[in-house]
Amino acid sequence: MNTLKDININGKTVFIRCDFNVPKDGDGNITDDRRIRGVLPTIRYCLDRDCKIILGSHYERPEPGIYEEKYSLATVVTRLHTLLKLASTIQLATDVVGTDAKAKAAALQTGEVLVLENLRYEAGETKNDEAFAKELASMVDIYVNDAFGACHRSHASIDAMARLFDHDHRAAGFLLSKEVNFFEKTLLNPIRPFVAVVGGSKVSGKLEALRQLIDKVDKVIIGGGMAFTFLKAKGYEIGISLVEDELLDEARTIMIKARKKGVKFYLPVDVIVAPEFSDTVPSKYVSSQEIPDGWMGLDIGPASSRLFRTVLSDAQTIIWNGPMGVYEMDKYAKGSLKMSHNIADANATTIVGGGDTADVALRAGDVEEMTFVSTGGGASLNLIEGNPLPGIEALKA
Repeated sequence: MNTLKDININGKTVFIRCDFNVPKDGDGNITDDRRIRGVLPTIRYCLDRDCKIILGSHYERPEPGIYEEKYSLATVVTRLHTLLKLASTIQLATDVVGTDAKAKAAALQTGEVLVLENLRYEAGETKNDEAFAKELASMVDIYVNDAFGACHRSHASIDAMARLFDHDHRAAGFLLSKEVNFFEKTLLNPIRPFVAVVGGSKVSGKLEALRQLIDKVDKVIIGGGMAFTFLKAKGYEIGISLVEDELLDEARTIMIKARKKGVKFYLPVDVIVAPEFSDTVPSKYVSSQEIPDGWMGLDIGPASSRLFRTVLSDAQTIIWNGPMGVYEMDKYAKGSLKMSHNIADANATTIVGGGDTADVALRAGDVEEMTFVSTGGGASLNLIEGNPLPGIEALKA
């Protein structure tokens, strides 16, 4: 696929598909702007070539056709203006392909930036509707995708729109190119020992990724809620911990495959448990083999953290996707934060994938110590699984 430097964009009107689906607090303030900062090099490159720029992004899942302020990109526009430090104001259209958007697009001057309202206000976005894609395409000369975090979606601004432009008028932005190259190079030719750290709540969302990783890595560390499905599959009592009973056979199959391939497979040896999903009830550390009836595991324990640190000590490449516990509650965040510190301290190429995982690294103050922090969780998992990403396939077509 082309990158921006492969095509002529001088003086053109450029559409850049961004991923501004950023986390916010209860008051609507952006708490992590890495996805916004990630696209700045692409925007600046276009500005330096006298382009008129139209940015498009989704934000969460609004009801199509119904405007709600909490889903607006207004806060993103404010942050973007602060980061870009432009002399002119960045405009926000009040719609996506309506009269306001088209009027503002037509009036754009060289060096100006227009942000369309949340793409998902239009039903055609998630339906990959070609008619909607044509409406978007009619406003611009060049299509650029720099939204790696959304590339696993067959949506109109990701797939159908890209296919409306010929090879000389579409390209990957710098962030997208960097993400794809980093993952592909790491997975195809990792420096060994190669360790995968996989956490999060459920096995089901990462089952295929785990199967693929077993073929590529030397060691696997499992944490988070998904660990209890594996622990139960080994015959351990897990109390009322989160478990996917329908995947117990799959969990056993993965562990058998790891053993046959000589891949070392590590599960928590101790956990912090509580009688309910709350940070206000009593909790205690127990062996992962002895979780009492009526108690649930909510984080890995200190012995597990020490074990995992030892496992990581000789690693040369580490890929981490998923927290070790319910990190959103401070009481159960220690395991995830220690894992972040251990990975950051490793003398290895370290890749952090997934929004929750990146959030842990941010809270731990380790982001700058990681080699690469991906902006896309689902997209990175799809790359690990070897699945084609619609957004990338559309650029190659």
